[in-house]
Amino acid sequence: MPHDGIPHHHHHDDEPHHHTPEDGWKNTGVRVIPGDSLDTNTAQTPGMNRAAAINLARVGAQKIWAGTVHIHANAKTGAHHHGALESVIYVLKGRARMRWGEKLEFVAEAGPGDFIFVPPYVPHQEINASSDETLECVLVRSDNEAVVVNLEIEPVEKPEQVLWVDPIHKAP
Repeated sequence: MPHDGIPHHHHHDDEPHHHTPEDGWKNTGVRVIPGDSLDTNTAQTPGMNRAAAINLARVGAQKIWAGTVHIHANAKTGAHHHGALESVIYVLKGRARMRWGEKLEFVAEAGPGDFIFVPPYVPHQEINASSDETLECVLVRSDNEAVVVNLEIEPVEKPEQVLWVDPIHKAP
């Protein structure tokens, strides 16, 4: 017995210490969400199909939402914004044309491998720039539930081309 008279349990240093039940990490650790099990019961915008992979209800996410978006050939969404949320769109396949602004007067395009950032409250519209290929994207938002505010906007000004400039796509 130790000199203080209280029995101590000996732990080997190579045994991990977990403050969870024996199988806690199995259920609360890393989660893999199979692509064929996404949840389409999420906020929708006409012209596109959103499916949730990561959200509060599915995996307990507190600060992000992630899922997929498919926009059919030639389709374009209605004008909308996502409230206070920031959005990141990663283009997997196809050609995305984004319009934004008070009258959707600004436009830029993105293709496979490109990232698109949409700040909070920015009115925008996603357009599939291809007439024969579905536009497939991964979407990540800065909160755990999808927020979509559909807007009634008629583009009345001639669209202004905005070059897509980032570290990979230099300005001409």
